[in-house]
Amino acid sequence: MRLSRPTSNSAESKRWFSIPLPLLILAMALPSMAGAQWTEPPREGWASLSVYHQDTREVFGVEGDRTIFPGRGRSVVTAAYLTLASGLADGVDAWIQLPAQRLRFDDVTGDETRSGIGDIRVYLRARPLEMAGSPIPVALRVGVKLPVGDFDVGSGLIPLGDGQRDWEVIVEGGHSFHPHPLYAMGWVGYRWREALEPGRTEFGNERFFHAALGGEAGRLGFRLAADGWFGGTPLLNALRARGAEREILRLAPSLLVGWGPGQVEVGARRPFRGRNLPAGTDLVLGYFTRYGF
Repeated sequence: MRLSRPTSNSAESKRWFSIPLPLLILAMALPSMAGAQWTEPPREGWASLSVYHQDTREVFGVEGDRTIFPGRGRSVVTAAYLTLASGLADGVDAWIQLPAQRLRFDDVTGDETRSGIGDIRVYLRARPLEMAGSPIPVALRVGVKLPVGDFDVGSGLIPLGDGQRDWEVIVEGGHSFHPHPLYAMGWVGYRWREALEPGRTEFGNERFFHAALGGEAGRLGFRLAADGWFGGTPLLNALRARGAEREILRLAPSLLVGWGPGQVEVGARRPFRGRNLPAGTDLVLGYFTRYGF
């Protein structure tokens, strides 16, 4: 099935463009996670609170062209993520990410706003090569997304989640340029997405990556990151929807400022290529701190 755009004079337009919102939230959330291949020691960890905001009338079309939403549409997304990480044993740590979000989509048919809790993610990370005696700084992370937010596009409401489980495998690596205050880090991953309705609604598996170069001088720091997310062909209404694949590539510069026991991040994420997703710039404000007990 080749996916076509809906007409702008019906509620179909709003339902069509509300579907990418939780997926956009997911794409925004991934690079907010910190730590790369360095697992946390036992009884130590970190906490991160990140807020993202995007307000746009632009969307990447089926062919990757940047255009405006049909029907004078406007997408507004605000999301906050609390991520907690803690060391469990030497070379092993665990993460949990808790999201809250406010999603809004307006067009000529009316305005729709939803607020609530999104899907929760839990991860376990280990350094198997180090455990085997290798000095190569590589970590393996596995995780699961637990559905909390609803997904009922047929109701005409903006969905707060995907309504199904995901399973992820991620390989992380990094390098410190000590004694220079610079570092490089990144990861590549694959996400298996369970069917929402087997044989009828399946979102398609996904590949993703994140790469960053950063440094610090006193209480100031910087990070320049690039990330990407590439979705497979979904199954919609029991038909393979060719042309509905979603992808995005972004650049994300950030300024880091030491404040109190942690660090404030102020930045932006600008997409330069994509398909079937809103094309606006994300504004980012976050705080990162370490803890021990």
